Amino acid sequence: MKRILTIQDISCLGKCSVTVALPIISAMGVETTILPTAVLSTHTMFPDFTVKDLTDQLIPITEHWKSQNVKFDAIYTGYLGSAEEIEIAKKIFADFGGNDTLIFIDPVMADNGKLYPAFDMEYAKLNAGLCGYADVIVPNLTEACFMTDTEYREDYDKEYIEELLGKLSKLGAKKVILTGIAFTEGKTGVYGIDTETGERIVYENDHVDATFHGTGDIFASVSVGAITRGLDMNTAFKLAADYTAKTINVTLENPDKPWYGVDFEATIPELVDELRKYV
Repeated sequence: MKRILTIQDISCLGKCSVTVALPIISAMGVETTILPTAVLSTHTMFPDFTVKDLTDQLIPITEHWKSQNVKFDAIYTGYLGSAEEIEIAKKIFADFGGNDTLIFIDPVMADNGKLYPAFDMEYAKLNAGLCGYADVIVPNLTEACFMTDTEYREDYDKEYIEELLGKLSKLGAKKVILTGIAFTEGKTGVYGIDTETGERIVYENDHVDATFHGTGDIFASVSVGAITRGLDMNTAFKLAADYTAKTINVTLENPDKPWYGVDFEATIPELVDELRKYV
């Protein structure tokens, strides 16, 4: 069985980060090891949440793994809360990475043209440096702009996106995937490039006019799980995009109208059924 290490925080209540990655990747038939960077009572959309930073535990945990000769088929980073955690992630890549280990980075730090409150431009530059270690990066448009000193535009065109992809490619990742991008009205999707071959990675599906916390984590988790199971990039991102959209639509039908996350638990069986078509 393949094994993925995911490095990100745990929100005890709230469907994001590890509480999304662990069940989804496991359901896809991949053993999922977690390295929690912090424990929060809820995710940050709740008022008065508590947080316990775990940065000082990351090296002792991984040193123990090294003593046990633990190996990973993929390492997947999500929200990293500090410059120190970014540096530790680089060490983990060096200690546990290799030619056969996929490095998948979701540089979680911004959306809708703004950095998250905890971050600044220095952090964005450090995240850009981290992306140079990756096989695959999946920034959204805002994150891509901050990492490349590009003016953020919501009214983008293909020329603008191609220029942005070119700047991202110079960071060093092998495959650069922009999320939330489409050139057809009423659509959304992914638009990326294999920097080694020049091949474009493109998929569009129907845009769902709703915003929920944690959907980016769902997309990234399905993507890394699918790639680790052997799906090609185009198929993996199609699976992830369609599953994310399906889950949002199911959540919108929920009469309880959950506001803090999507009902991915209800759609996991459909994800597993779809995955079986390819593996």
